[in-house]
Amino acid sequence: MKTRWDKGLTVVLISVLIAMLLAGCADNDTPEKNANTPGETSSNNTPVGEVGYPAVMSYWVGMDGDSAATLSNFNEVGAYKELEKITGTKVEFKHPGGDSAQVTEQFNLMVASGNLPDVIQTNWLTVPRGPQNAIKEGTIIRLNELIEEHAPNFNKFLADNPDIANMIKTDGGDIYSFPFIRQDDKIKIYYGPMMRMDWLIKLNLKPPTTIDEWETVLSAFLNEDPNGNNQKDEVPFLFSAGEVRNEALNQLIGAWGIMAKFYQEDGVVKYGEIQPEYQQFLTTMTSWYEKGLIDPDFAAVDGKLKDAKVTGHTLGAFYGFASGSIGKYLDLVKDHPTFDLVPLANPSLIKGENSAAGQISPSYPGEHGAAITSAAKNPAEIVKWLDLGYSEEGSMLFNFGIKGESYEVVDGAPQYTEQITKNPDGLAFKQAQAQYMRTHFGGPFVQDVQSFLQQMKYPQQLAALDAWGKAENKIQLPPMTLTSEESSKLASIMNDINTYSDEMVVKFIMGVEPLDSFPAYIDNLKSIGIEEAVAIQQAALDRYLKR
Repeated sequence: MKTRWDKGLTVVLISVLIAMLLAGCADNDTPEKNANTPGETSSNNTPVGEVGYPAVMSYWVGMDGDSAATLSNFNEVGAYKELEKITGTKVEFKHPGGDSAQVTEQFNLMVASGNLPDVIQTNWLTVPRGPQNAIKEGTIIRLNELIEEHAPNFNKFLADNPDIANMIKTDGGDIYSFPFIRQDDKIKIYYGPMMRMDWLIKLNLKPPTTIDEWETVLSAFLNEDPNGNNQKDEVPFLFSAGEVRNEALNQLIGAWGIMAKFYQEDGVVKYGEIQPEYQQFLTTMTSWYEKGLIDPDFAAVDGKLKDAKVTGHTLGAFYGFASGSIGKYLDLVKDHPTFDLVPLANPSLIKGENSAAGQISPSYPGEHGAAITSAAKNPAEIVKWLDLGYSEEGSMLFNFGIKGESYEVVDGAPQYTEQITKNPDGLAFKQAQAQYMRTHFGGPFVQDVQSFLQQMKYPQQLAALDAWGKAENKIQLPPMTLTSEESSKLASIMNDINTYSDEMVVKFIMGVEPLDSFPAYIDNLKSIGIEEAVAIQQAALDRYLKR
């Protein structure tokens, strides 16, 4: 009898052990490995069955100049302090140092080493071989399903804005980051031409709207002593060599119906510098330079020298930002008896027509996209944390900061306090913003139009948005993505193209290289590979239009 009992006990024990092993295997196969038993909560008090916020998260992001001026780490920003209170998440920010080239080098080294943080915030459209390849190679992960399951705020935003949802995907349909979005049209326009209004008044001139009118006004600035000091020290017009490289001259080139670099007409990609209109543009610029209408030192002028020319009352016309230029200069020379600036519409060739192009940012500009890397052990929790940036509460934090400190609600709308507008420590407006929020620069959230407009304390700044917004802006390319092979090939070609172009355009304008050699210049661009570059961009545009 005892023997039979022992055998039976053995069978029972074996059955129990097998059942326990099977249960353990089943648990290990479930996607939520750290799920709690019924009635329990997670470490951050998340109800059972729900994904919580991460306890700790590493986050790589470049620090902008306004932040770097007064902060050592984004943990000092009011919005992130508040997010830690809400979520319990301790974010370990990692900030690369140096200029943009050095930041890019550090990014490339980090990716090559495989020593990745949980989140990388950068412009994924410009990384080597593009975002689709970054997913393919395992640097970052595809987010589509995670967003659907764990990012209700961002998921709703995408459903309500299918055009933006289309922009943030690769050609393969993959969402690769939580993006920075400029949704309102007024936020997208922030750079353009301006002139000394007091000079125009003194010379009884109206703000110019065409290229011919510009030449008339600049000639008067040169020859008629608008400063009234009899010193003939006026410089009519300045654009820097850097602005040539960065395509800011689109605001002038748009008068000829083209753009400086890549653009499109009815779905056909073109390159501005090989168009006949570009030679016409250079002919005008060369003529202006010969006549003394363009600063003779334009190829060597940097930001500090430009500031000195404006505040020293020797510069009549230039390009700049609504906030960072108009506001800055009106502040710096507020004691001058007549100093005033007027923003100008981007000029056209024909009176009454609008320029084909001016500065405008797409709703999705590419930069500040927060992607989750393959090193993240808890991507679902990170997605939930990033989703807060698109919630009402997160939007207020990133756009306005802390209620009662950086903003108050006035007549139902958030208004910055004097902590931002008249900072007691003497911080500039954007430096004060950087203490509390991220709207002054960017991040994974939707920028609020009021956070932008409240930077505009002068009527000239608001007038600039209207004036610069008159450009047609129908020929810009959308935010396309390239394949790995296309990205490598295009980068190789354009590095050589841009090096050659930067040198030659300056030489043409200064008359060092005669315009008779412009056809040879086009031939050289073609020999370097510009036509292949256009074909690559065309293939990318074709895929984008089929999304």
